[in-house]
Amino acid sequence: MTSIAVRSASRDEASSVSALITLAFATDPMARWSLSDAQVYLAVMPDLIRAFGGAAYDSDSAYASDGFGGAALWLPPGVEPDMETLDRLVRTNADPAILPDVDAMFDAMARYHPEAPHWYLPLIGTDPARQGQGIGSALMRHALARCDRDGVAAYLESSNPRNIPLYQRHGFEILGTIQIGSSPVLTPMLRPPRPAAS
Repeated sequence: MTSIAVRSASRDEASSVSALITLAFATDPMARWSLSDAQVYLAVMPDLIRAFGGAAYDSDSAYASDGFGGAALWLPPGVEPDMETLDRLVRTNADPAILPDVDAMFDAMARYHPEAPHWYLPLIGTDPARQGQGIGSALMRHALARCDRDGVAAYLESSNPRNIPLYQRHGFEILGTIQIGSSPVLTPMLRPPRPAAS
């Protein structure tokens, strides 16, 4: 298999990254539970992506593969998503019937989030037309090498059960599961740091 180059994406490329992740999450169980209407999903998801992972651009930890086949937004230790904007976007656009479950989901996510310094992966995705080419693995290897150089754990919540084996192959361990009311299952996962290759 040919090597897949991964690089930091600039804030000027944020719209390309958001478009790619919007495509990648179009069938994601959690994304489509919270934004079930297709038109609303397409209109709102780019704003959700910015709120959830946009701070990655300030840390050179927004990563894209060559040709924008895939992208990942990683937040460094001490940097959090814009929860106020996330909450507003969900409250304004989700089915009001699920809002109590959404609130409980955010509370449960907060309980699993590690207190020790860690890199957080809120979003990773591959263009559906390019899945199965090793792009997700290349993105993970690139970011996890930085985690290991820093000697810091990596944390994510898998919103799609199909992706769990990929994360496990890269050293993530399941911490538990979160499922509330009508929600799909969300799986918090943690990867301890590994000694950086010398």
